Amino acid sequence: MTSPRFFCVLATLLWASAGVRAADFQPAIVYDMGGKFDRSFNQSASEGVEKFKQDTGIASREFEITNAAQREQAFTQMARRGAAIIVGTGFTQASAIEKVAKQFPNVKFAIIDAVVDLPNVLSINFREQESSFLCGMAAAMASKTGKIGFIGGMDIPLIRKFGLGYAEGAKFVNPAIEVFQNMTGTTPAAWNDPTKGAELAKSQFGRGADVVFHAAGGTGLGVMQAAKDAGLLSIGCDSNQDYIHPGSVLTSAVKRVDVAVYKTFMDAKNGTWKGGQIFLGLAEQGVDFSLDEHNRKLITPAMEAKLLAAKADIIAGKIKVAEYKAQ
Repeated sequence: MTSPRFFCVLATLLWASAGVRAADFQPAIVYDMGGKFDRSFNQSASEGVEKFKQDTGIASREFEITNAAQREQAFTQMARRGAAIIVGTGFTQASAIEKVAKQFPNVKFAIIDAVVDLPNVLSINFREQESSFLCGMAAAMASKTGKIGFIGGMDIPLIRKFGLGYAEGAKFVNPAIEVFQNMTGTTPAAWNDPTKGAELAKSQFGRGADVVFHAAGGTGLGVMQAAKDAGLLSIGCDSNQDYIHPGSVLTSAVKRVDVAVYKTFMDAKNGTWKGGQIFLGLAEQGVDFSLDEHNRKLITPAMEAKLLAAKADIIAGKIKVAEYKAQ
């Protein structure tokens, strides 16, 4: 018997595909936990989808995962209905993509933040430690207490990579600085718990931290709110989150998931798409720190000069930012 969940997924895909029936090329994307409008990782991906639509007139099929059982169903149905390229956001999509990509060898797939070693899959990863290094520098320069914090989402090597780069950057500026680190949890629920994020931030503030960086998806919204309420500073992640609390968000570790999604769709449309693995860092403009009208007053010209000099040195290979290695 076909499960009700199957029909729910299928109905959503049919609805989402209505805008692309006239197009010969049909892209698709499956967002992971946290939703399309998480104001972080998934939302950055959705901005790439929207830009592709604006530039080409082609809408995309979209699906937002709310439980793990939906992943394989969503990819399978999109492949069956003729999607030419299907992007999955987040490392938790890897097993579903690997299984479905084997079943549909003529369909192109892409995964962000994981590796699936198949000829019809493009694995897109980022050097998050490089942007985190710059954010750590900014935190150390802005800190008045010599104590800063990091709050990760799910405790996985990817998030440890953010934390490692952040600590390295902070100590590059101030070798004596103290860096507190906490992870929110060990399951995907850790990405969408702003209450827990706020509690962890308050704990770090209580220990003397005056700048806290989050790499926690929707959980990070609680971190940022706690910093604003305490009159202290936060650092955003993935998307440019400076606008969320202007004057309280020191900067953001920007991860151009939007560019990755846009380029993947465009390459597939233009016939230049290739499977394999790519890594995007500062040199490829895949990551960066943010500076705009919302945080301009927080990043002084002297701070900006030091950040830009370090950025150039990382790109040139003069500064080597360590890659996290799981034990």
